[in-house]
Amino acid sequence: MWNKVIMKAGVLALVVATTISISAFAAQTLTGAGSTWVYPLIAKWAVAYQKKTGVQVNYQAIGSGGGIKQITSGTVAFGASDMPLKHDDLMKNKLIQFPTAIAGEDLVVNLPGIRPGELILSGQVVADIYLAHITKWNDPAIQKLNPHVKLPDMAITVVHRSDGSGTTFTFANYLSKISPEWAEKVGANTSINWPTGVGGKGNPGVAAYVQQIRGSIGYVEYAYITENHLTWVRMYNKAGKLVSPTLKSFQAAAANVDFTKAQDFYVILTDQPGDASWPISGGTWEIMRTDMPKSTNEPVIRFFSWGYEHGQKMAEELGYGPLPKSTVDAIRAYWKKNLGIE
Repeated sequence: MWNKVIMKAGVLALVVATTISISAFAAQTLTGAGSTWVYPLIAKWAVAYQKKTGVQVNYQAIGSGGGIKQITSGTVAFGASDMPLKHDDLMKNKLIQFPTAIAGEDLVVNLPGIRPGELILSGQVVADIYLAHITKWNDPAIQKLNPHVKLPDMAITVVHRSDGSGTTFTFANYLSKISPEWAEKVGANTSINWPTGVGGKGNPGVAAYVQQIRGSIGYVEYAYITENHLTWVRMYNKAGKLVSPTLKSFQAAAANVDFTKAQDFYVILTDQPGDASWPISGGTWEIMRTDMPKSTNEPVIRFFSWGYEHGQKMAEELGYGPLPKSTVDAIRAYWKKNLGIE
């Protein structure tokens, strides 16, 4: 279902609605915008939540940068970003943030004869591809990592995000840790000056370009890989171990940090230590305004509280790691302290 929605229509915004009787409930609508990374999860939660409560969740998957702008301007009830905001930025704009789930992203390719998980890349090779230093698939650096794979003499088409994106921040943050040149010349943010490549809007846009362009490589959130059957790669992590993108490897990376001890839940999960850790792991955060009326904020809290309590199985089915109870308890305390809502 999601594959048809994402790839056929190229939809970056979904109004989640079902035709059910809501006679027992007051009709309500929540509006949110931002991360395409978390879109599959919010969409799935929203369908189930409306069936249960009659409350409709309208979420526009416009990218983390857009989500930050919209919640900052107060045009939505909540924003979503895969790049956490620092404490000073939150305070300046009367915002709070809290995590939704753990996930990861990977490189996907369109290469003839290459099966999912067959191609192996390192962080440095990926950085050199995106810096335009490596421009052919049979480059010696790639061949060295794949001695038993027949790599084509084909130009590499780099695909990246064209919109403000937390997925981009996570990817660029990882490359900044791996490559001093990347850190100096490009850096990490939701929007960056790309050295090369073509831009797709949202995770769906990048996925669509990679599927259409032979010889291409792009980065997308894991849920889009599984839903669209993309050809993913394996990578070497910080411990020098060859790993695959899985829920377990995302959780292994997250096990190195404690959300409950981080101010405003600000943590970065890229390039974490550990034999099983996936190197491009990350999270997604919901953002709310502290000066919104309680009538606006309370329904948002109820929706995400429901997700923590009843939506974890749905999260795992999509490849998102649920938050531990200790983190959820800390989030509830954070809500009470900053919004006066339990």
